[in-house]
Amino acid sequence: MSVIDVASVARRLRFGASEMPCAIGKGGTCTPSDKREGDGCTPLGEWPVRGVLLRPDRVALATSPSIPWRWTRAGDGWSDGVGDPAYNRPVQLPHGYSAETLQRADEAYDVIVVLGHNDSPPVPGQGSAIFFHCWVEGRPTEGCVAIAKGDMLKLLLKLTPESVMRIR
Repeated sequence: MSVIDVASVARRLRFGASEMPCAIGKGGTCTPSDKREGDGCTPLGEWPVRGVLLRPDRVALATSPSIPWRWTRAGDGWSDGVGDPAYNRPVQLPHGYSAETLQRADEAYDVIVVLGHNDSPPVPGQGSAIFFHCWVEGRPTEGCVAIAKGDMLKLLLKLTPESVMRIR
């Protein structure tokens, strides 16, 4: 198992021999049982890497990732609507409930590593769209972990289906 280790207080991420600055949620960290939709908290714990979503017009890779992956498309979203039967799942926009747009104007979602937080099964209101994504420099996230896009592209090809993110 390969571990992406996030030291939340120091705002540092380590993976293998690489170490770099990272961003976490604007609400700091919280235990998974205290996580609530929209609180801006990054949930502490160990979360499996489920796969990666890549934006085709902004990401070019010489080789494919070894984790499940797909290109994002216009209209791709991720439900964060607490009353949505598809809560914390990918959806197509427009959607009848609140949902994040996966193709954003900034670079944050050019690479989205989907983490296994609150997904087996999702519990409405206990946090959705907890991703490992590209950092928009100087900005905290809404509860995700983010690193510089260049660092992300280097780490992405080292991830395996057994990779986990440990947030402490």
